[in-house]
Amino acid sequence: MKRMNESCLSSSIGRYVELKQALGRGFAGERRILETIEDCMIRVGAADLTQSVFARWCRTLVDLSPTVRRNHMRIVRNFCLYLRRTEPDCFVPDADDFPQRHQPVLPHIYTDAEITQLLRAAAKLKPVPLSPLRPQVFRLAIVLLNTTGMRRGELAHLTLADYDQRAQSLLVRESKFHRSRHLPLSADANREVEAYLARRQQYPLPMGAGSALLWNRYPNGYSGCGLGDGIHELVRDSGIRTANGHLPRVHDMRHAFAVRALLRWYHAGVDVQSRLPVLATYMGHVSVASTEYYLPFVAELAGAANSRFAGRYGTLIEPFADGGAT
Repeated sequence: MKRMNESCLSSSIGRYVELKQALGRGFAGERRILETIEDCMIRVGAADLTQSVFARWCRTLVDLSPTVRRNHMRIVRNFCLYLRRTEPDCFVPDADDFPQRHQPVLPHIYTDAEITQLLRAAAKLKPVPLSPLRPQVFRLAIVLLNTTGMRRGELAHLTLADYDQRAQSLLVRESKFHRSRHLPLSADANREVEAYLARRQQYPLPMGAGSALLWNRYPNGYSGCGLGDGIHELVRDSGIRTANGHLPRVHDMRHAFAVRALLRWYHAGVDVQSRLPVLATYMGHVSVASTEYYLPFVAELAGAANSRFAGRYGTLIEPFADGGAT
């Protein structure tokens, strides 16, 4: 629908959205939010975005949850920060006035023993007419989620054409942020894919290039939610729980993958900071900032970081007389 009026922000919003889209963001939802504050300016006849206009716009968000309100306000603030690059005196909302953010859920870092439990639980699944390879499908799903860190939706959308046997890699097409990427597989993960495909040929089942990698007879195949629900049941049946006794999320496997990558780099003595862009690319992130969300400072990482610091700078730290350090 064409908007009938424009404000002084129209051209700036257009440039800002184009910039974000050039960086791989869809940004359609953010554009609509920015247009709502522009509409508010038009309604009140404001010549510029000010604190009073922003406050009036915020009052239109009262029916939304605090988290959603905060996100809307954050989008406007980021836009104002963009404007400040060329307009030093432009208004920027104070983030301290936004609704309080919810505390993020501390991810559960799956251990090797827990992954083994899940694989054993998958082996006990019974084939059903619509999913004759159900045990093998969920085994492979668990292996790939934990060794590649891919999203469930990405895994569900893989086809046989996306598996390159010679390169031992998977191609994730047009995923989040409209980015495609090749995922080299570990030797163990590649053997799992080969074993699954060999089993699939024995039935025989469709082996065309466009056929889903994780196959069933449903018209739309497995969805990301369907795979997630199935794995969640395996987690429940395996008795795996978080430190506070809750069921861990399937998405925590993505966190666990990122943490294990950092631990390997720490133990190998490589420069972890310089490798973060590699991890970001592998996980399909636009920036390292997105990857850092998947790297909670868990005990294992803290220990590895402390050991490296002590190895390099421990001799520079002199103990206090009371046993402390300076």
